[in-house]
Amino acid sequence: MNNEYTAKLLEKVRKEKPLVHNLTNTVVTNFTANGLLALGASPVMADAVEEAADMARIARAVVLNIGTLTSDKVDAMILAGKAANEKGIPVLFDPVGAGATPYRTESAQRILSEVNVDILRGNAGEIAVLCGRTIQVKGVDGGGNEDVRKLAKEAAAMLGVTCVITGKEDVVFGQEAYTVRNGDPILTRVTGTGCLLGSVIASFCAVERNYSKAAAAALSFYGVAAERAAAVSGLDQPGTFAVQFLNELNRTGQEEVIQNGKMEVL
Repeated sequence: MNNEYTAKLLEKVRKEKPLVHNLTNTVVTNFTANGLLALGASPVMADAVEEAADMARIARAVVLNIGTLTSDKVDAMILAGKAANEKGIPVLFDPVGAGATPYRTESAQRILSEVNVDILRGNAGEIAVLCGRTIQVKGVDGGGNEDVRKLAKEAAAMLGVTCVITGKEDVVFGQEAYTVRNGDPILTRVTGTGCLLGSVIASFCAVERNYSKAAAAALSFYGVAAERAAAVSGLDQPGTFAVQFLNELNRTGQEEVIQNGKMEVL
């Protein structure tokens, strides 16, 4: 896969405007919805137990994000995930903060055991915990000194998923393996950018059934948009960056992705 393919997938998302059902955390709901709209996808947020499954059945992709946990939300995620599985709709799981508390880790493990997760996206610490490794995770921004490529391969095999580990170098391991080096450090200073990324990946997976290709393309596009936003807003203006980033998710097109994408096949 190359940058031209990424550009084609971007235009396919914008043409088809896939409905992405986000069962996500309360901190990022607005930012996620606006980011998907800026990209050209169609967001919906319906996490009530009573309708989560029905909404999942009419979506093109489902995102499960455990950033703000309650037992009802976990139940709704499992219902939505199972409904998506029945319809062959891709499910992306973002195990935010797995390893930070026993409840958070147990909830993530429960979702993985009851739902056929297609794409697992997290940082190295979260993914390591879900692979059964002992690692200390600080809040929801866990890290670790893992060999990220090896960890992604391990998680993909152990959990039966396309694994996406984000960090200074993003790694995708599934049907194929990729690294992506686009992005900007200021992303870590705006809450919700990681969660929105999961939903953007889901948007690409809605139009490309090879989830490793879709994820790598989404990562590259997202990173290019972030670089462009950072160039305009400056390094010390996270508030300005957040607004400009939404603009660049809308403005970044095929030419920009082709010229600036930094993707490598492993």
